[in-house]
Amino acid sequence: MSIRHSLLALLQEGPRYGYQLRGEFEERTGAAWPLNIGQVYTTLDRLERDALVEKDGDDGEGHVVYSITAAGRAEVMGWFAQPVAATNPPRNQLAIKLALALTLDGVDVAAVVQAQRTASMRLLQDYTRQRRTAASNAGTPATGQGPSGGANDAAWLLVLDSLIFSTEAEVRWLDHCEGWMAQRAAGRPVAGHPVAAPVESRAVSR
Repeated sequence: MSIRHSLLALLQEGPRYGYQLRGEFEERTGAAWPLNIGQVYTTLDRLERDALVEKDGDDGEGHVVYSITAAGRAEVMGWFAQPVAATNPPRNQLAIKLALALTLDGVDVAAVVQAQRTASMRLLQDYTRQRRTAASNAGTPATGQGPSGGANDAAWLLVLDSLIFSTEAEVRWLDHCEGWMAQRAAGRPVAGHPVAAPVESRAVSR
């Protein structure tokens, strides 16, 4: 997650201080990825060092206000224009856990998979319920536009969709792992093991 570019994007709307930036970031993303205020101010210091933001006085209550510079605007527009690079994917804690479990004696890998699947399905159902509620509050389910809708409502729906799709993929991968291990234990070829079927039927309908 690029906190640097997220803060620059918010500063395009006008000068803000750190707590405002943290609050607006969490509001627009449904607090799915909460920010530490120390991290926010550390990032602002680095942005100022790089001449992408500048201090713009204070708000009269001791909060230092920051404004985006022309270079900062160019930086954030370039960020929006470029695709997110996936050449160095973040560490997947679950994949690492299963890889190690599979290579160590005394670990019941099937139990690890089953426990994770149960937790992931519960999380998937929770995200789906949240999305249904958010869509209802926003107005029209498909767009998040309606009498009580707005850009923040639509943004939260997109975040929930991302979380739902990621969790569905995780469940499918766990099904794949279980099938792969079953074939391996039975001494059957595993290289051509098919990808598990979609999990839509097990998730709460969106």
